[in-house]
Amino acid sequence: MKSFIVFALIVAAAVAAPANPDGDAQIIKYESDNIGLDGYGFEVETSNGIKTREEGQLQNVGSENEALAVRGEFSYVGNDGQLYSVSYTAGVNGFEASGAHIPKGNE
Repeated sequence: MKSFIVFALIVAAAVAAPANPDGDAQIIKYESDNIGLDGYGFEVETSNGIKTREEGQLQNVGSENEALAVRGEFSYVGNDGQLYSVSYTAGVNGFEASGAHIPKGNE
């Protein structure tokens, strides 16, 4: 019974611990450029090291093949202290992401 109580206390402490030990992250950079049908772009950086950038443009406007083409990237520091970076594209061929930690197609 004593070990169960200790285990329950450890679980309770883990659940109650904040996910971000530095407290709430603050937005330190925000840029947005929405130029309507000509496209959009944005960039965000937070105080906890998260960065993201994306841009998109509508292609084949007004046609049967109208589609949004997007490309971007984001990065963050994982719980292991390592920086993870992902680049991606999305469009008529679907979503494709790449990063050093993401397995390739045949792996």
